[in-house]
Amino acid sequence: MTVRDEIVWRSTIVYFTIALLAVAILVRILILQVVQHGKWAAMSEKYIYKTGEMPANRGDILAQDGRLLASSVPYYTIYMDTRSSGMSAQTWSNGINGLSAGLARYLGERSSAGWKAVITDARRRGDRYFLIKRRVDYETLIKLKELPIFREGQYRGGMVAMAENRRILPNSELAARTIGYLNLGSEGTEVGIEGSFDKDLAGKNGVVVKQRLTGGDWIIIDDASSVTSRDGNDVVTTIDINLQDVASMALMDQLKKHSAHHGCAVVMEVATGDIRAIANLERSSDGSYHESYNYAVAESTEPGSTFKLPSLMAAIEDGVIDTGDIVDTGTGSVKYYNKIVRDTKEEGYGKLTVKQVFEKSSNVGISKIIYEHYKNKPKDFVNRLYAMKLNEKLDIQIRGEGSPLIRYPGDKLWSGLSLPMMSHGYEVQMTPLQILTFYNAVANDGRMMKPRFVTSVLRNGNVIKRFEPDVIINSIASGSTIRKAKKMMEGVVEHGTATNLKNPNYKIAGKTGTAQIARGKSGYRSGARISYQASFTGYFPAENPLYSCIVVVNAPSNGVYYGNLVAGAVFKEISDKIYATNFFRDYSSTENIAKKPTAPEAGNGYRDDINRVLSALDVRYRRSSNSDWVATRESGDTIRLVGLNMKEGLVPDVRGMSLRDAVYLLENSGYRVRYSGKGKVRSQSPEHGARYFEGQVVSLEMNM
Repeated sequence: MTVRDEIVWRSTIVYFTIALLAVAILVRILILQVVQHGKWAAMSEKYIYKTGEMPANRGDILAQDGRLLASSVPYYTIYMDTRSSGMSAQTWSNGINGLSAGLARYLGERSSAGWKAVITDARRRGDRYFLIKRRVDYETLIKLKELPIFREGQYRGGMVAMAENRRILPNSELAARTIGYLNLGSEGTEVGIEGSFDKDLAGKNGVVVKQRLTGGDWIIIDDASSVTSRDGNDVVTTIDINLQDVASMALMDQLKKHSAHHGCAVVMEVATGDIRAIANLERSSDGSYHESYNYAVAESTEPGSTFKLPSLMAAIEDGVIDTGDIVDTGTGSVKYYNKIVRDTKEEGYGKLTVKQVFEKSSNVGISKIIYEHYKNKPKDFVNRLYAMKLNEKLDIQIRGEGSPLIRYPGDKLWSGLSLPMMSHGYEVQMTPLQILTFYNAVANDGRMMKPRFVTSVLRNGNVIKRFEPDVIINSIASGSTIRKAKKMMEGVVEHGTATNLKNPNYKIAGKTGTAQIARGKSGYRSGARISYQASFTGYFPAENPLYSCIVVVNAPSNGVYYGNLVAGAVFKEISDKIYATNFFRDYSSTENIAKKPTAPEAGNGYRDDINRVLSALDVRYRRSSNSDWVATRESGDTIRLVGLNMKEGLVPDVRGMSLRDAVYLLENSGYRVRYSGKGKVRSQSPEHGARYFEGQVVSLEMNM
């Protein structure tokens, strides 16, 4: 073979070899792209890309005036992609000193040189997910985004902010147990409004696409497969923060004073059943008190003397007695089988009217009335109690309501003692809220309202679900019986067991209760010790009831345990403050007003608009600020314009403004606005100067 032939032969072999390789590669490409596309796409998704949930922002729980009771506050974990593909060498070199100085200023932890050293070292290692700081608040995040390098954005500046929401209670422990919480662990605890309205609050999670980086970290990327989450709805409660604060502080003071184990206080609006305040406090091992259990809703105990009202109303409604009938209470004790029932007055009260039996809270008197008239027909008495709905749960809007217990004749534990014991609040069990609902019905002329905790659900400030006041029963008794019950309750405060609550400004109607606490198999005594539960339930003002209230204090241990002194004192402090806040009005005499030269009320708002109006009306005014937004101050017959002090991140003062100006100013500050009424802004919530997060709701109340 010649040299030429050998070259041709070898070239042919190389050519065909390359051609075969090319064909093999082409076939392999076709197999990968067509035949095995699904397999490798799935593997790519698994090892390079993956989808994850984008948690929705949980809705807020609001007080009745729009103020926050519970909210999700965003916090951020800040990372840096030091080798981001969009970051140029020039961006890095020009900005690293400024970035390091800014991190030292806003985050601390390291000096400027220290930050520069660790970030430079991370870039040298090629770190794509270098941790800068955890739990960074929104305000700090905004500042970090303005720093050199970071201001270029995620891809050219490498800043990655991973958001997480943390549930907070802006008012600390006020109504904390009723607001509730979620614990979605193995037990799945759902408490209060948070638990009962979880579906409304939760929203709908979205979907994000994450890419795996060198080193195993994952980073969120923009992708068409991403689905935006839908934020949760807001829930508006009936809670009045001001009343809640009054009730909580009054209860805590008395619990501390008497070293009580726990207590609760509930304020209800008579006409609607709205719960305006609900405080539950329990003593911790260190002697402090906290909201740890919703005693008002869940603790079903023997109520003691507060149950005397339904007992007497049953007898009056059945016509077996009247309030003027005479009952001989003797020397203060009466025996039923092997049980002696005693009055607190050792020598007894002697002969009393039925009304006085109630006012003096005579156990002997009430037990004689019920036993003598119903011993041969006990079903009539219990049926009357059942007709007043005392044996049924209230079916309230939050979970955990305790079950009432009123035995029926023939039940396993029914005995000859049941009637006299039930008459004054033993051998029955009810929660404080159930007792209050009954007393509220008396105040409401017999109409029993279901306690309401939530009035509406909002989406983007618009009502999508409304809960109207709910009537359990239109009348628990006849009008005549209700009127007599009211007179008896007024008598308790006027000249009965709660005269310490009497005051010259308004009338309180109610009933004291002092009950021994059962200790299981050991009965009411633990060794030589007897524990008591003190309570007071009533309403005010007695002439035109607006609010009802119950206070229960469990196990006061400083020797004072009577309902009027322990629970009654809390009731009076609550009612006094509510009355002073809501009913008193201090008007200046018309003579003084007429004599005083005044300028017309100009309100607050945009400076140029106010200047134009005052000039048109030929009103003298003096400008002391160049601010665009001003408040007006009267100075004799001259109006003084004062600039409004507005700071970024703080709620501006819009009181006295027109709705147009208030909405413009608030929405341009990043807030949502809810309002009621017409005219100028009378009050706002939260108050001006409060630190509030962008996107939250500011509630305005206008002059009607």
